[in-house]
Amino acid sequence: MSVYPPGVVRGRVPTSTARRRSALLTKPVLPVDVTRVRGLGDLLRQFQTTSIQARNLGRCLEVWENALTDRRRPTIFLGLSGPLIAAGLRRVLRDLVDWGVVDVVVSTGAVLYQDLYQSIGGRHWIGTPTANDPELRELYLDRIYDTYVDELKFAETDRTIGRITDEFPRRPASSREYLGFLGSRFPDPDSILATAARRGIPVFSPALIDSSIGIGLTLHYQANRGRADRFILDAVRDNFELVQILAASPRTGVIYIGGGTPKNWINDGIVMANYAFGREGEGHHYALQITTDVPNWGGLSGSTLDEAQSWGKISKTATRAMAHVEASIGLPLLAGALWDRRAVWKRRRGIRFDWSTDQVRLSRAPA
Repeated sequence: MSVYPPGVVRGRVPTSTARRRSALLTKPVLPVDVTRVRGLGDLLRQFQTTSIQARNLGRCLEVWENALTDRRRPTIFLGLSGPLIAAGLRRVLRDLVDWGVVDVVVSTGAVLYQDLYQSIGGRHWIGTPTANDPELRELYLDRIYDTYVDELKFAETDRTIGRITDEFPRRPASSREYLGFLGSRFPDPDSILATAARRGIPVFSPALIDSSIGIGLTLHYQANRGRADRFILDAVRDNFELVQILAASPRTGVIYIGGGTPKNWINDGIVMANYAFGREGEGHHYALQITTDVPNWGGLSGSTLDEAQSWGKISKTATRAMAHVEASIGLPLLAGALWDRRAVWKRRRGIRFDWSTDQVRLSRAPA
């Protein structure tokens, strides 16, 4: 009785089968050797020859580096969602902006509000997910899973935003212009918004009022209702500005931390740029995402980058990677690996954005 599968004779398979087998068995999985790791750059490079989410995270590094070294100088968009500041990632995000490895930031309002909250002295405190929440309410403490924040400091932040908004020109403006203004008012070296303002990197938040920044803007509206010359947040101008950046970029790359509105908005923007603004080419040429969501629920946060190709959001020839890793783990590993391997991208020149007219102009910053 043969101990081999059907069609296998004495351990040998037909020649055609052998060729097909050989074509698939070309790259062995290599075990991680932590004794040879000299930094996070080495670790994530080793991840590229492992499996499961380690390999996916290693591929995310590869995609990001490819975008940074592409001679056609892609414009790289960073999409942010989730409790990133509460997770301790504020400095990581600030560094990514300061290093110049992203060119445009698109964020939920909540991430940017938490940044402002810390700029005015707020802190995030180590708590527990098993806290007595009714008691926390009595103490004016809010819980983000295992982290506490100060409701009284939140109220101070809301009032500060409302008061500062009184200094903004009384006219319609995009979230990009308004957030740049907020960043310029907080000389906090650890702030994402302040660093972006100093570096000239635009920050958009297409759903800004769906955050506590919206509370501050509502306080401003309450104090100025009935006035024809009040500040107005112009969401349609957001679209117009984003699409102009996309249309003016020879190539684009996207880095999605989480999903939600930032991912959808940036992806929709490239479609608008292609069919409504005459941009040549297809979707984003480089794309990577870190998310804990999965595609089988049909939501956008977990939808695959392959699925986005059917919409024309991601190019058919895009270099792409998606890692199902929680951001508080995945993003520091990625950022640390980029910093370890900064010799790869350190010569990359920044982009200058000229917003002096209604038509934004892009140019390379001096070397």
